[in-house]
Amino acid sequence: MEQEEKSFVVSSDYIEEHPSAVEPSQKDAKKFIYEVGINDDGDRLDKVLSAKLPDISRSRIKNLIESGCVLINGEPSIKPKQKLQIGQLIEMDIKPRPEDESFIPVDIPLDIVYEDDSLLVINKPPGLVVHPAAGHWQDTLLNGLLFHRPQLKNLPRAGIVHRLDRDTSGLMVVAKTEVAQNSLVNQLQERTVKREYWAIVKGGAPKEKTITASIERDPHHPLRFSIGNSPRAKPATTSIRLVQTNQVGAKTYSWIAARLKTGRTHQIRVHMESLGLPLVGDPLYRSRLPVPKDDGSMASTFNRQALHASRLGLIHPETNETIEWFVEPPEDFKKLMEELSFAPWDKPVKVFEDPLVNLHETEELSESNNGIGTITSWKDFDFGDEEE
Repeated sequence: MEQEEKSFVVSSDYIEEHPSAVEPSQKDAKKFIYEVGINDDGDRLDKVLSAKLPDISRSRIKNLIESGCVLINGEPSIKPKQKLQIGQLIEMDIKPRPEDESFIPVDIPLDIVYEDDSLLVINKPPGLVVHPAAGHWQDTLLNGLLFHRPQLKNLPRAGIVHRLDRDTSGLMVVAKTEVAQNSLVNQLQERTVKREYWAIVKGGAPKEKTITASIERDPHHPLRFSIGNSPRAKPATTSIRLVQTNQVGAKTYSWIAARLKTGRTHQIRVHMESLGLPLVGDPLYRSRLPVPKDDGSMASTFNRQALHASRLGLIHPETNETIEWFVEPPEDFKKLMEELSFAPWDKPVKVFEDPLVNLHETEELSESNNGIGTITSWKDFDFGDEEE
């Protein structure tokens, strides 16, 4: 008769038998226990654990083994490929990772521009990371959303459907219902969610230009992206319009407005650098220019990329009406604009002839079906996470 296989998840207050063990909750579970049965005799340790714990990734299981969290008959085993024998007792401590405890409510102030039963529109300040990532597990917009609107815990990513870089300010939309989230994701695919950005760049920008250049991770710098044409490069299109240009001493600066047809990570920053027009204060994309010397001016001491999502437009998921918002830039951005004699900043610019949300354009784009920005799953969706 074949030996009956048993696996257990042990918590601080109970032991429960599981016919097929899955990863326990991080609040209660402490240890996984399994006695090797005849069906697993001779199989690899990592393979058996992956089969018994399907909710834990293979890479994490390998890491747990190599970090000494797995015991076989009471002895540490650090070799994922170790062959097992019938009757051996496997014990594995399932230690919480920072990301396992990152989706918690934290009282982070939110500047709510608009809210109804379906949507929440936030004015994100510079310096706030949108989604938990390495170095920012519990001080993000997502944590703040879970605190102020606890019902968002029932939605994937707490209703977040797009991101802004940590040091980029401006408008973001968050879904409050599953229907609204599905609608917004589809609109991002169809490009009916539109954003208009303000950027202050070094140099004289052209009156208007459309930059179409694919973007990929820079092979020489882990934090940068660059123009490229490798198989990994993603199509990207940015349209810019000049708002104002001014000369300050011997230096020229331009205020531009930008609209995106795609939402790639660092897209505006990469595309503007490719034109030789890096954003003021950008620590990564300076077009090979040296770090500016501190001469007491805002332009030389601005410590983030001068980029602000000033306008947001979309089709309301419930009413199907076109709705738009505008927010002024934050104080540091205003001081920079004042120094460079750029104004006014309290109302939208009108350098683009087309409305922010152009339904006719959307129909044409859908018919062309060229695949730019297509979202087929959450894995395909580019949230623009600057913390990667």
